[in-house]
Amino acid sequence: MSDSKTSTIVGIDLGTTNSLVAVVDEQGPRVLGDDSAQVMPSVVRIEPDGSFVVGQAAADRLVELPERTINSVKRLMGRSLSDAQSDLAYLGYEVVEGEHHTARVRVTTDAGPRVYSPQELSAAILRELRKRAETALGKPVEKAVVTVPAYFDDAQRQATRDAGRLAGIEVVRIVNEPTAAALAYGIGTRAGGQPQTIAVYDLGGGTFDISILRLVPAESEGDTDFFQVLSTAGDTHLGGDDVDHMLVKLFTAEIAQQLGLSEAQPMDSFDASTRRALVGFAQAVKHKLSEDDAAQIAIDLGNGNQYARTVTRDEFEGMIEAWVQRSLDACKRALRDARKANGNEPVEIDAVVMVGGSTRIPMVRQRVGEFFNTEPYTALDPDRVVALGAAMQASIISGARSGQGSSSLLVDVIPLSLGIETAGGAMAKLIMRNSSVPARAVERFSTSVDGQVNVKIHVVQGEREMVEDCRSLGVFDLRGIPPMPAGVPKLVVEFLVDANGVLSVSAIEERSGKRARIQIVPNHGLSRDEVDRIEQESFTHAREDMNRHRVVDLITNSKLDIKWISERFERYGDLLNPDEHATLEHALDELRGYVSRGEQDWTSVDPNAFYAAKDALDRASVRLQEIGITQSLRDDADEAGT
Repeated sequence: MSDSKTSTIVGIDLGTTNSLVAVVDEQGPRVLGDDSAQVMPSVVRIEPDGSFVVGQAAADRLVELPERTINSVKRLMGRSLSDAQSDLAYLGYEVVEGEHHTARVRVTTDAGPRVYSPQELSAAILRELRKRAETALGKPVEKAVVTVPAYFDDAQRQATRDAGRLAGIEVVRIVNEPTAAALAYGIGTRAGGQPQTIAVYDLGGGTFDISILRLVPAESEGDTDFFQVLSTAGDTHLGGDDVDHMLVKLFTAEIAQQLGLSEAQPMDSFDASTRRALVGFAQAVKHKLSEDDAAQIAIDLGNGNQYARTVTRDEFEGMIEAWVQRSLDACKRALRDARKANGNEPVEIDAVVMVGGSTRIPMVRQRVGEFFNTEPYTALDPDRVVALGAAMQASIISGARSGQGSSSLLVDVIPLSLGIETAGGAMAKLIMRNSSVPARAVERFSTSVDGQVNVKIHVVQGEREMVEDCRSLGVFDLRGIPPMPAGVPKLVVEFLVDANGVLSVSAIEERSGKRARIQIVPNHGLSRDEVDRIEQESFTHAREDMNRHRVVDLITNSKLDIKWISERFERYGDLLNPDEHATLEHALDELRGYVSRGEQDWTSVDPNAFYAAKDALDRASVRLQEIGITQSLRDDADEAGT
């Protein structure tokens, strides 16, 4: 094997439900594989001839072939049959006792019954991840950092190493999943930083874990950060699958009632394809309700019958209230145990990291934030955060990174400016590059279209003046604004970068109180070379960019001016003297011409002349504005007299 200082070491999240492989290279931390298939189900199907089918292809037939499709094998790793007894009811395949009382999987093949160790089956998953990494990187992958739950004991950790060896991978480090999640956010990557206490809330498809970590950062470059697990708690049978089952139970009960059956048909009375379809419908509804206030479902029942209904977010949240509370009860236990580990002193949580796909549910994020009295970190994909953290640890071990060495970005300053897209595709910078963190900026905006009820907030990063030349970080919608004329809504956008470099962007419409927010890690995927290139391009194109931005802003502001002045001109223009009327009409036509030419080709207009035309209209409309105000006061007085 090649030397660890030069070879690529990948990070692997070997999960109960899904597994991923990630790397840190010149493109930054990234999960490997096609965008549509980066998350691989931790499922192995054993064919009659003894061959393995791994990943999505195996998961697709889990309901149809439960006796030979092995899922959640992580529950059996390094455990005896008696230890795993509580899990067996949830597994569709046969588990038997092997050597030294260890749990084994027995499957019937063409050659007869065969027994497999959990390590063999996990090795099949790891081999598939290794193949995926080698395809993406174009070179052999021999070493990996692999994550495990914080509560894994020595036998379970050794079983994980053995699985790696069977897959042809040297497991150079076992990292606790909560620690990896913290690393992915850059928590603990600054030498000399302050100690922090972190809660990692991990709610996946089938399991829930809460870990309380104490981080003592390294005192100097090259030293090792110290992560201490103060406490762990959880529930090995609490996850998104439970939500799917709740929705399926709702659907089947209502279908049974619609068809005139005496009671809802249990899931196992349906054929495999129907069960799979119902679970698929439930998952689609769950995912939809993480984004919208309602989700619709329609199922063809045959014989001209159709089941259709709408599930609202309020109804959904009522269904899952007890489910969410179970996770918070575990959080209470973890905090109580952490206090004991802290010499019975209160434990103040500095950051909460969200892991697992089920943490996308808005109610989960809200309740966790309320419980810990801090806004949870949700900037990174919760399905990918552990793998990304493992890759960051792998990068440090391989020598590619050393704390915050030359190949990585300092998180105590903002490397590139942060802002939002405004009308016309311009970038409004709120926090400038090289600002110290933590940093905060607030800016006021409004709408540019009459009756606009939704506003898209596009968060961007870069030094150029137009969004198309900058780096898109994320988009979110501020919805439900009451319809008002353009320019009337009062939008307040706040950017807040905390000490760990996590950006929170919030927007509020002050008149209605509607709010929305997003979290982002701006440094992910950026190398120092890329930052230098972006800065240099901003210098090269500075004059061109400033002129274009100026023209775009003039177009936006001029269109609003033309709209308001034209409306008043139509209403009160007859009250102007002929010279005033002609001057204002000419100024309107002149500015409309600049707007039209600027929209077709911004380089065709002189920004200074454009500004002069706008200023001329402003001056020409002063008398009209005075008449409008006077007339409005008279109208109000007449109404009061009436």
